[in-house]
Amino acid sequence: MRQALKKSGGTISLLFSVIILLAGWWLLALVLNSPAVPPPLGALKCFLASLRGDLSIHLGVSLYRVLVSLMLAAVLGVPLGILLGKNPDLDARISPMIYLTYPVPKVVFMPIFLILLGIGDISKIVLITLIIFYQILVTTRDAAKNLEKGYISSVRSLGGGSRDLYLHVFLPGCLPSILTSLRLGLGTAMAVLFLAETYATQEGIGFFIMDSLSRMNYEEMFAGIIAMGLMGFFLYIILDKTEKLLCGWVHL
Repeated sequence: MRQALKKSGGTISLLFSVIILLAGWWLLALVLNSPAVPPPLGALKCFLASLRGDLSIHLGVSLYRVLVSLMLAAVLGVPLGILLGKNPDLDARISPMIYLTYPVPKVVFMPIFLILLGIGDISKIVLITLIIFYQILVTTRDAAKNLEKGYISSVRSLGGGSRDLYLHVFLPGCLPSILTSLRLGLGTAMAVLFLAETYATQEGIGFFIMDSLSRMNYEEMFAGIIAMGLMGFFLYIILDKTEKLLCGWVHL
């Protein structure tokens, strides 16, 4: 009963949020009275029509780039973050390099990646992966460093080795922080994706939006914005549900 009420409350909150956003959008379009900000009904109609055309293809390309980037960043960042967190001496040697390179805006390397890796998917995936990798690495390392030492001692007292500590202590203990970093990284990935897809490419939501802008088709431009927003929203929901499924003890 409680779960049903909670789910019903979440649905009502979502519908209320959508209504507020649409109302605000409609009022803004009414006040500005500019073709650059079309009313929501026209943009939504264009979105549904565009999905039957090229928009679905661009959406698929962008989704592929984001998903691959998130997975690569997690595969690279999680093991390294745990390794540094559980080995203070190694962390002391590697941390200065992280501190020096982490603040550098990685997006400045986009021209280099385009030259070296081409204008296809690889350059964009590498750029997004690099940016998210640092977020996951630092978050995972800090979570591993702050893990309750009693858990480690308990497993060692039972004869557990490094593999057991990694699988049964550090990975579960860091998992909530890892998923949080993925949710935060998703927003960054979407922003970088849009920027990367506006240069030297003819695929992706970013290209679709800027191409529509160049043709002054503002309803189609907003259809692309809606598509990108919905893609980010559903990916965020998936990560949120994954955390609740895998980290149930956090929500007790």
